[in-house]
Amino acid sequence: MANVELKQVVKRYGSVEVVHGVDLEIRDNEFIVLVGPSGCGKSTVLRMVAGLEAISGGEVLIGDRVVNQESPKDRNVAMVFQNYALYPHMSVRENMGFSLKMRGSGKDEIAAKVNETARILELEPYLERKPSELSGGQRQRVAMGRAMVRKPDVFLFDEPLSNLDAQLRTQMRMELRKMHMRLATTTIYVTHDQIEAMTLADRIVILKDGYIQQVGSPIEVFEKPVNVFVAQFIGNPPMNILKGTYRVADGRRIVQVGKSAFPVTEGKAESLKDGTPVLVGIRPDAIKMGDRTEKLPPEWLCSGEVVVSEILGGQSHLEIVIDGENELIAEVEGRVLAHPGETVPIGFEFDRMVLFDPETTNAIV
Repeated sequence: MANVELKQVVKRYGSVEVVHGVDLEIRDNEFIVLVGPSGCGKSTVLRMVAGLEAISGGEVLIGDRVVNQESPKDRNVAMVFQNYALYPHMSVRENMGFSLKMRGSGKDEIAAKVNETARILELEPYLERKPSELSGGQRQRVAMGRAMVRKPDVFLFDEPLSNLDAQLRTQMRMELRKMHMRLATTTIYVTHDQIEAMTLADRIVILKDGYIQQVGSPIEVFEKPVNVFVAQFIGNPPMNILKGTYRVADGRRIVQVGKSAFPVTEGKAESLKDGTPVLVGIRPDAIKMGDRTEKLPPEWLCSGEVVVSEILGGQSHLEIVIDGENELIAEVEGRVLAHPGETVPIGFEFDRMVLFDPETTNAIV
């Protein structure tokens, strides 16, 4: 087991720099998820840790040793790829034991480790099958098993679930989480799927254009995004962002959004001056409707007109317009039957409101 540290890690292709001075410390046994849009550098960072990409600058440490010049086989890391990368002519047993065979391990040792791993992953009935005889989820478990038998210091996952259908992805997320709890091995996981990030991670690392935007627990990045990019990347539906103006009137601090006045709760943006332009962030689940507004203060209530209503099983998403100009997405529990054009009472949990600077798009604290 080992911690992983990246110190000012840079990656260049010719004169083009794609990863810019990444600093990140991953604790022993921690499950870290690198997330961001396509092209943000997350897989490149993972491959530099694995040794599959040369490092243009900075240092990568695994445990207490710098591994910049070490080959992948000497770093004691195990990587699971998006496309499984199984040998089609080998059985499941042979695929899982291949890396141990290449290391020169004895037959008895290989058999014992493969059998133990197959038991953990519930692959025992499939050990003599070929990959072509397995489902996508079973193949992914074989790829995970091949990594597990090596007992590496670090597990590396590069979008391992993206080829699976929605139901299998949910199932495999649970398998991955259980595997990590059993093995307690440092894990770095790359995905573009923020649901995977929110459900799997101890901490999430959000990247954009080769820069780290924020590192924090799933709750921290959801409730306290450092900028508008994080606010809208994490969360589905994304955070609502509205243009407003900060006002101080009669001892009350508010944000004027169109014709509506949003109260600013204690401890938020106290350094702002009257008349400062702001961006207002409201999570869809911080918007309440109907009888769900009863416990909110009267000044947190208003009404809106429904544009679109979607019922998603136990939740409903509604697009609502307030004051005839500001559109919001509300995520409410239960099946809300609302028709386009209907006026509905809504309320806001303004203690969860986040204010951003319109110029820098950074959060105002």
